[in-house]
Amino acid sequence: MMKRLLALVSVVGLTASCAIPLRAQQMSVAQYQRNSAKETRKQQKLTKKNAKQQRKILKRAAKAQKKSLKAAQKADAKANRQLHQN
Repeated sequence: MMKRLLALVSVVGLTASCAIPLRAQQMSVAQYQRNSAKETRKQQKLTKKNAKQQRKILKRAAKAQKKSLKAAQKADAKANRQLHQN
């Protein structure tokens, strides 16, 4: 009785384990297209996000450069005023 049960369980187990890979291999062309389109959208979203971050970084750098230039001009103007007063 135990041997029959063990044989039945092993046959069912092998059948189930073989059926899963066969099912996975039967992907249709439409499914490939859907997956491809999904991956394309995902990639475009990531590219767009990275471009936005890059624009933000450049904007911050430009703002910092403008601020430091203004500070340097202010310091030069102050130095010139002090030079002419003395």
